[in-house]
Amino acid sequence: MCGMIGKTMPSSPDVKLDALRAQGAVHPRPAAVRDAVFDTHAFFDRRDLVQVKYEMLRRATVEGQPVGATAEAFGFSRPTFYQAQTAFAHGGLPGLLPQKRGPRGAHKLSDEVMAFIATVRSEERLGARALAGRVLDRFGVEVHPRSIERAVRRQEKKRR
Repeated sequence: MCGMIGKTMPSSPDVKLDALRAQGAVHPRPAAVRDAVFDTHAFFDRRDLVQVKYEMLRRATVEGQPVGATAEAFGFSRPTFYQAQTAFAHGGLPGLLPQKRGPRGAHKLSDEVMAFIATVRSEERLGARALAGRVLDRFGVEVHPRSIERAVRRQEKKRR
């Protein structure tokens, strides 16, 4: 990044936009970013969610600007400011990247449940629907057959 100081930005903003989209890092409301720094140079890009959040944190932390006014100038709410501040404190710049929403894995399919499924599969040739029924009977956990299929496939990949 340091090598870019004083140089012009890439000629095609669409290349950057494509990269931002691929990372899920496009600011959902770039027009809401009203901070004047984004009018000073092509380096500052309202569409870059990570850059906007970083500049917002820098403005409040380094320059001592009030959190509420700073968050508003960058198109965010106070709670979003504090979430970004925590994410940055724990993960640095990568912490500002948007995180995938929802469960972080097959949370119903614990190690114990997967061991049970492996045992039943080795003893009997059951399909995912029948396995889901067995899991419900044994653990009281309702699991979709497709979730079992994906979890079994993941385990098989790990063994390779």
